[in-house]
Amino acid sequence: MTIAIHDSHSRWRTFLEDAKEDEITSILARQLTNPVMEISFHELESFDPDFAESIIEHPETILKSGSHVLREICQERGESIFVDIRLIELPRDRRVALRDVGRDQIGMLCSTEAVITKISEIKPRIHLAKFKCESCDFIQEIEQNNERELKIPVVCPQATGGCGSSTKSEGVRFELQMDQSRLVNNQWMEIQELPEQVPSGAQPGRGLLLIEGDQVNKHLPGERVTANVIPTVRSEVKKGKKTPLFDIIYQLVSSEQESTPFNEISIDEEDIEIILSISKREDLLTLMRDSIAPGIFSVGQIPLVKRSLALQLFGGVARINPDRTRLRGDIHILIMGDPGVAKSQLLQYMSKISPRGKLASGGGVSGAGLTAAAVKDAFSDGRFALEAGILPLSDRGLAAVDEFDKISTDDRKTMHPAMEQQQIYVAKGGITATLPARCSVLAAANPKKGRFSTQSNRTRSIMKHYKETDLPDALASRFDIIWMLQDEARVEDDERIAKHILSTRAKAVSEALIEEGQELSPSLEQEEMVIARGVDNKEYLTIPFLRKYIAYAKRNIHPNLDDQASTKIWEYYRDARLSSATDDRNMMNRDDNINDEKVISVTARALESLIRLTEAHSRMHLRQTATTEDADMAIAIYKHWRNEANILDEAEMHSNVSTRNRRDRGAVRGIIRNLCSESPNGITPLVDIYNDAAKMNITEEFVNDVLEKMTISGELFCPGLDKYSFVR
Repeated sequence: MTIAIHDSHSRWRTFLEDAKEDEITSILARQLTNPVMEISFHELESFDPDFAESIIEHPETILKSGSHVLREICQERGESIFVDIRLIELPRDRRVALRDVGRDQIGMLCSTEAVITKISEIKPRIHLAKFKCESCDFIQEIEQNNERELKIPVVCPQATGGCGSSTKSEGVRFELQMDQSRLVNNQWMEIQELPEQVPSGAQPGRGLLLIEGDQVNKHLPGERVTANVIPTVRSEVKKGKKTPLFDIIYQLVSSEQESTPFNEISIDEEDIEIILSISKREDLLTLMRDSIAPGIFSVGQIPLVKRSLALQLFGGVARINPDRTRLRGDIHILIMGDPGVAKSQLLQYMSKISPRGKLASGGGVSGAGLTAAAVKDAFSDGRFALEAGILPLSDRGLAAVDEFDKISTDDRKTMHPAMEQQQIYVAKGGITATLPARCSVLAAANPKKGRFSTQSNRTRSIMKHYKETDLPDALASRFDIIWMLQDEARVEDDERIAKHILSTRAKAVSEALIEEGQELSPSLEQEEMVIARGVDNKEYLTIPFLRKYIAYAKRNIHPNLDDQASTKIWEYYRDARLSSATDDRNMMNRDDNINDEKVISVTARALESLIRLTEAHSRMHLRQTATTEDADMAIAIYKHWRNEANILDEAEMHSNVSTRNRRDRGAVRGIIRNLCSESPNGITPLVDIYNDAAKMNITEEFVNDVLEKMTISGELFCPGLDKYSFVR
């Protein structure tokens, strides 16, 4: 290999002139600011296998030689261009996990799959520094290979024309000539292991990358890349002294952004055949439903919840309009419930089963942890760097947020644009950026008083329960489906749940025995399986295969609605709007001036949710065209959850104020206005307001609430005890 290093100059020239003539001509013609030549490793290997192998072992020296040769060729052809060579598409056997990089990889070329977590600002760095001797004005060049240290000459070289003076004997100084030195843009980037590759219970490996030249500002936090790097070491410095321990710094040779969604999940031809055969099963939706957390016994509303979660995994199709507006395809679901109804287990399972899934708990995450944070001193330079949160890191996947109600009020506001526009706008610490957050959100919330109210559950709107979580009213409209799970005592169901828990626990294997190697983990037994059976004897897809099925569907299936499906959804929307108008006319039993608020059973948001559910059902069945069958199922699911939730007025989801409530407020205002206009002095006693309101079945507590708000807003004032008048 030593011969290949010494002979690299001639080998590069032979390869570039024979195999890359067209690329050289293109570089000379375009005259780019930061020109580069990307060379595939496989192309170089087929041209000269021994030389390609030597690059793996001595990449820094040989790649520098290649860039130097390329610049020489350009100069010989009349153009002085500072051009670099980027080696891409390394072989799979050079791929290594960040946690496994050690002394054996130092100085060698390797690649790693990772997700970007932080990026620093750009800083210019000197690559070739020129210093002038103050005694004789001789200028010498020194290459700066260490990004942490500036090398300064100590002797003016007499052999190359200098005076021979040194800093020690003569005390001569050397002045840096910035205008003659070569500076290159420099940036630091922190990467982290892909979540699906992190062993259970382990922390994800992290690495610090040094990016230079044309590669700066090419990536954003949250992106997945294959980084081709050279691991190098720098001595740790503590209290101004170097230690025998070394930090690993990765020099980025090239990066390949992952453009194919879910490409990290390997699917072979045999898997595809099995996926296609399973997609033709008549009970596919039931099979998918039972595959969601099979350890949780399906009773009450749990089967309905699991069915909607199965559709959420597949999701609808995101689309871009001609005016560049984006239509969301991901389905957002909120699960509210009492403690102990398996909400957290559902979220944990969904985050594990979803490709690119992430799990966070509201008690331990902030708004910056959900979206993005500007972190100071992230790269020891005192500047701010952008660090991606849960939503950007879950891009094209699922973000499960448990204890959603525990997130602070200010931090919840960051969820509004992230859930609807699926982009995160960051303007912090001098950093302005837009991060993609194209993920489904699955959230779970508990009541602030411990348990939800059980009064009139069958007829009570779910928005009344939603108010008990203390979540913002407007946030409810961001969710496509909201479920309410309550811990209710039913003898038959309780017996079945207890038996299921006992059977599940009896079938499980001791964790201590697994760790000691005496027993095999049950999950390993399912690695090669497609369908398994639970303790209830129901079939379900194993986690490895279900992940493959979802990845294949989302990668290859992008259904469009046919005319019949579109008509079906439109007819449901039209009929629901017409029925709400009829119900509204039937409720007009008061004066005209208090009937301005109309019942709106569905809005355009509901229409979009129906489309997403239809596309998800079609994608689950691997159909490129969504039919009436998909539309019927989407409408059935949507109607079912709205009936269970007892939502009659969708405007209530936007404001958490029912139509009846809004009308009663208008009625009280009308009463006050009429009484004040009839009074000679424009003042009305409180008792008269109570009496007129009682005739319309409006309680005194409600009247007091309206009066208080009108007084605080300055609309009313109290000229005396229990007397009110309008402000003029």
